[in-house]
Amino acid sequence: MLAMERIGYLFGGFAALMAVIYGFWNDWSEPIGVVGLTMGALMGFMMAGYLAITRRKLDGVPPEDDPLGQIDDIAGEYGFFSPHSWWPFWLALACAIIFLGLAIGWWLVAVGVFFVIPATVGWVFEYWKGPRAL
Repeated sequence: MLAMERIGYLFGGFAALMAVIYGFWNDWSEPIGVVGLTMGALMGFMMAGYLAITRRKLDGVPPEDDPLGQIDDIAGEYGFFSPHSWWPFWLALACAIIFLGLAIGWWLVAVGVFFVIPATVGWVFEYWKGPRAL
């Protein structure tokens, strides 16, 4: 985690430096490059800051930072993944219709949105066993 944090700070610093150089190079007349590089710098600093805060909250040295660490030190629960769910397929198909609609016509985007909503609701509430279960 420490290496990733350092890479984030390095990327943020590089992008910030390049934003300043790019601005001077163009006499600050072309703002899009400066804005893009500034956003990249902010992204790098945000990533590094998040990793720094997370690393400080952990007890001891994280397994990925321990040079004598073993592979099984990092093993653990990754979460629950639905083995036989059809909802991701229908959601991906609906998103493909939306993106195809951006090229063909806006009416196809509306058709895709019509299918995205029930696919998203179905996937979110797939294992919900409340009083109004789907």
